Amino acid sequence: MATVEQTPLQSSIQTRDLNLWYGSFQALKNISLDIKPGLVTALIGPSGCGKTTFLRCLNRINERYGNVTTTGRITVLGKNIYDTDVSLSELRKSVGMVFQRPNPLPISIRENVLFGVRIHIRQGTYSRSDQDTLVETSLRDVQLWDEVKDKLKKKATLLSLEQQQKLCIARLLPLKPRVILMDEPCSALDAEGIERIEALIHRLRSSYTMLIVTHNMAQARRASDECIFMLMGRTIEHDKTVNVFLNPKEKETEMYVTGRYG
Repeated sequence: MATVEQTPLQSSIQTRDLNLWYGSFQALKNISLDIKPGLVTALIGPSGCGKTTFLRCLNRINERYGNVTTTGRITVLGKNIYDTDVSLSELRKSVGMVFQRPNPLPISIRENVLFGVRIHIRQGTYSRSDQDTLVETSLRDVQLWDEVKDKLKKKATLLSLEQQQKLCIARLLPLKPRVILMDEPCSALDAEGIERIEALIHRLRSSYTMLIVTHNMAQARRASDECIFMLMGRTIEHDKTVNVFLNPKEKETEMYVTGRYG
C-alpha cells in the first residue's frame, strides 16, 4: 500500500466519524480513534458491540460479506484506505490478521509460511535459499522453529492448536506487515497456550502495531498497553489500560470492567 509518510507517524491507525451498516442495521456509530504505533491496543466490550466489525474495517475484509455500507475515514500508515489508488492486496500485506480459531492451510508447515509470499510477491524474487531463511526467521520470531524444524514437510493441520496459531502469525511475517490485527487469538487455547501466545504478543509489540479483540478482561490487562471499551457500536473510552481498569472515566466502563455489565 502506498503511503504518504514523511515523518514518524503519531498514529498507525486513525478513524474519523466511521459508521458501518449491515443492510439497515448500524453496527458502528461515529468511531473516531487514534491507535499508536508500537503498542498493543485491546478492544473490549460485550458480544455484539462492534469489536470484530471495527477490526475488519481496518483491512476492508467487511466488504467480502456484501450489503455493507461504510462512511467516514480510515487512515492506516498515513494513507486513506478508501482512496481510489489503494490496492486491497497491498493493504492486506501491510495489515495482517489472525483469526479466532487457527486457520492453517492443509499443506506443509513450510508452505504455510511461504503462502503469502507466493500470492503477493513476483515469482523468482526469492531463491530457494532466501525462502529457507524466510521460513526459519518467521518461525523463530514466533518461537516455533525448535519445535517444527524437523517437521517442515508435515501438514500444518497436525500441529497443536497453540502451534497452529503461532504458525498463522508466522505466515504474516514474510510480507513485513506494519499492523497485526488479532480477533480473539487465544479463545481456542488452554491456559498454558494462552500464556505462551500472550508472551509472544508482548515480544512482538515493539515491532508492530497490534490491535487485539478479547472478551477476557484479565488478558486485556496483562497483554495490552492501551484499551478501547466499546458498547452498542460506539467507543465509550480509550486510554492506557491501567487507567481503564483502575480509574475509568465513564460509568459504563467501570460497570463493564468490574463485571456489573455485559
